[in-house]
Amino acid sequence: MANVDDMARFYRIVRKPHVTEKALKLVEGGRAYSFEVATTANKIEIRKAVETLFDVKVEKVRTQQHMGKRKRVGRHWGRRPAWKKAIVVLAEGQAIEDFY
Repeated sequence: MANVDDMARFYRIVRKPHVTEKALKLVEGGRAYSFEVATTANKIEIRKAVETLFDVKVEKVRTQQHMGKRKRVGRHWGRRPAWKKAIVVLAEGQAIEDFY
């Protein structure tokens, strides 16, 4: 069992489930789950965090960087924050209960 400091670090790595129509098709079609993760996290950290937080065995991790979109408010331009998505494929027979 991980200690409190490790659990806090894992919750900072895996921020929230990324629930969209496409992500739900991944869940229904197989063993893949989509999460919004910290932009500084690598695949090894994401794997360890998901395995510890959800008590599952991770087979593969794929990541995607999403740049923030440019937005305009009046005459001022700004940018939404960039974020990172991780698609986690679990081992055969594994599932995350109550994902959505």
